[in-house]
Amino acid sequence: MYAIVDIKDKQFKVREDDTLYVPYHSDAEADQDLTLDRVLLVSDEDGDVTLGSPTVEDATVEARVLDHVKGDKVIVFKKKRRKRYRKKRGHRQQYTQIQIESLDVNGTVTSDDTESAGDEPETEEPASETDEASSETDSDESGEQDEEEPSDSDA
Repeated sequence: MYAIVDIKDKQFKVREDDTLYVPYHSDAEADQDLTLDRVLLVSDEDGDVTLGSPTVEDATVEARVLDHVKGDKVIVFKKKRRKRYRKKRGHRQQYTQIQIESLDVNGTVTSDDTESAGDEPETEEPASETDEASSETDSDESGEQDEEEPSDSDA
């Protein structure tokens, strides 16, 4: 089971026990629980996909903040040739490391509902087989009558 979640205007594909580096949450502290409610898509084990418009109703993702970290250093080097102009700057983006605890999907079809839906057509099929058997019996009787009529016309 996986979900597509919108976290600070970036989309992430998440599964249970995944560790992600998401944009920095200044108000979140280490070991704090987060509830992510902007779930855009949910897929279950059977491959059934529930697409939200724009979000899936009653679907949330529970996550735990592990740490605040910095990304790799990015070097910004500016130069204008023959003018003695050089600027070297560095930047490290801040991220929040989270771990996905659980995917809570209340608005989608669960496996129990699918099994109960599967029972309904099975109850209908034996009824249709009974109808077919009765129609075959009717056609056999009509066939016997057809055979008797030609024999009457011969006599």
